[in-house]
Amino acid sequence: MTFSGTRRARRVPLARQHTTRNPGKGGTAVTGSGGYRPWQRSARRTTIGFMREPSGGADVERLASYVATATAAPSLHNSQPWRFRIRDGGVDVIADWARQLAVIDPSGRELLISVGAALFTLRLAIRHDGRRPSLTFPQDPDDPRLVARVTPERAEAVTGVVRALFDAVPERHTNRWPFAPSVVAAPDLEELACAAHREGASLTVAGAVARAAILGLTRTAEQRLRGDHGYRAELTQWTLPSPGRRDGVPTAAMGPWDALETTPVRDFGLALPQLTRPAERFEPFPTIVTLSTAGDTPADWLAAGQALQRVLLTATVLHLATTPFSQPVEIPAIRELLTTQGRHAQILIRLGIGPPTYATPRRPLCEVLMMEPVAAVGTPR
Repeated sequence: MTFSGTRRARRVPLARQHTTRNPGKGGTAVTGSGGYRPWQRSARRTTIGFMREPSGGADVERLASYVATATAAPSLHNSQPWRFRIRDGGVDVIADWARQLAVIDPSGRELLISVGAALFTLRLAIRHDGRRPSLTFPQDPDDPRLVARVTPERAEAVTGVVRALFDAVPERHTNRWPFAPSVVAAPDLEELACAAHREGASLTVAGAVARAAILGLTRTAEQRLRGDHGYRAELTQWTLPSPGRRDGVPTAAMGPWDALETTPVRDFGLALPQLTRPAERFEPFPTIVTLSTAGDTPADWLAAGQALQRVLLTATVLHLATTPFSQPVEIPAIRELLTTQGRHAQILIRLGIGPPTYATPRRPLCEVLMMEPVAAVGTPR
């Protein structure tokens, strides 16, 4: 596939505009002692409750609209491992451990990164509505799946940054197609690094040597994963087409086959050998960045997810295509090689100028939003 690139619109640099930092990283909006325990196990597992008819009028409807925006967040294999509960004028964010990918994500690290991305999008929706989101991390021994609570508080002016990021939510899609063989501009990379920093994470651009090493580690990781029958079965679970399916990766979003197998794009077609896909030549020197955190606890994974979504939305505003990839960090021994200077690699992102791509489906609001206590949404494995 060939293309001429994307016209760049004039914009005020996002990194130079006023924004509100993640209150979970030292801001004044956080209350409570913090710290959640997704590794705790519940003794029982029951079925998922359905949303009751809304009660409470416009406030509940408004909170539900925030949740609807949050569901557009990215997630591993489009697994959408989240639930939301409206109560007492706020929204509980709940990890749905029944959607954990046990083979490539046995610790739940990537699941919490996905939930963190939804959490950031929820915060963004509230800010776009002219309210300040208060973020807390309640500890509930009766429901260890509760990871955060967001409550709209006082009115606050909507900034240009908030408007731009919010408008980018429906436009952000994972792009698995070849990118133009051009270099991402240094000012754009600086803005992306600032976006990650605002959410308590770091974004490091791979130089030529580091890029070659990352590509080599990704190929090694991909080969090891392909040889795992459990991996193939899990991949099939999240790619097998079925009528009316609203999760997983549809064939239209898988992208072409990399003819040289040098680009760090996960081969979702591996689980569908009967699928015919075009072979394309990808850019020989992709721009790759690593998103990392100082710690490697569940709280850090949740922060990494918020940083990831802010980076992806900022890239969308900058008219950059993005491909998050995680094969190298799904094998502990390889992930260790990417952990440098005390920073733990959480996910990697390929950046560039790409063609339009396909949106992946989302589950309806009635499947993710509950107006009552959560009976069960799976427990950590």
